[in-house]
Amino acid sequence: MEEIRLNKWLSERGICSRREADRLVAEGRILIDGQVAQMGQKIREGQSVSLDGKLLQEKTQSACMPRQVLLMVNKPKGVVCTTSDKDRAQNIVEFVGYPERVYPVGRLDKESEGLILLTNQGDLVNKMMRSRNAHEKEYHVLVNRPVTEEFLNAMRNGVPILDTVTRPCEAEKMSEYGFRIVLTQGLNRQIRRMCDYLGYQVTLLKRVRIMNLHLGTLKTGEWREVTRKEENELKRLLKNSSSLPYGLERNTSGE
Repeated sequence: MEEIRLNKWLSERGICSRREADRLVAEGRILIDGQVAQMGQKIREGQSVSLDGKLLQEKTQSACMPRQVLLMVNKPKGVVCTTSDKDRAQNIVEFVGYPERVYPVGRLDKESEGLILLTNQGDLVNKMMRSRNAHEKEYHVLVNRPVTEEFLNAMRNGVPILDTVTRPCEAEKMSEYGFRIVLTQGLNRQIRRMCDYLGYQVTLLKRVRIMNLHLGTLKTGEWREVTRKEENELKRLLKNSSSLPYGLERNTSGE
């Protein structure tokens, strides 16, 4: 009988991402046939899988694939993009309240706003979030000092943060205190750290695009399902992207 890695099985059914699945296994929260699951373990049809005592698959049932979901959300400030209960702020999954289980693609920090995706498609998440795939994310940023060409050039050419130098990127002035920037990596709080290194403080940070998906006229706090046309184009762009980890890859969670 065909076997499949447990983390992939959980990801494909929209339970959680592969990374989150590995964390749940490490914490001993997943049982297979009543036994604590082991890292890298494979399962086959006919086995029971439970998470925190809740049965995910009956022994007598075949696992069926859920409907694939991909949502665009205009996240407001104050909402967190994690399902952890450590932060008492409302998380993005609770905020949207979608009737099927979904989880965020990457993150926007609590103080940032704008486009975040929610999905139950684990492989799509992995392909989008691997840093080496270099997929574009566009942000509009306001800072506390006038934007100069010197500042923009420094942002474009790379800034030393987090024991590395950021990749060259596109940056363009929008107003006296505002600029747009397009990143192809997602170091933790990257834009804020870049600005801080150059003596600027971010007063507003809004993500407006992820690859071909644009925030458009979606108002703060609103969400919608990605259209068939948008999703087909997204998957075309992801066609040659890897979903596999690359060594000790840096945090690619997003701004």
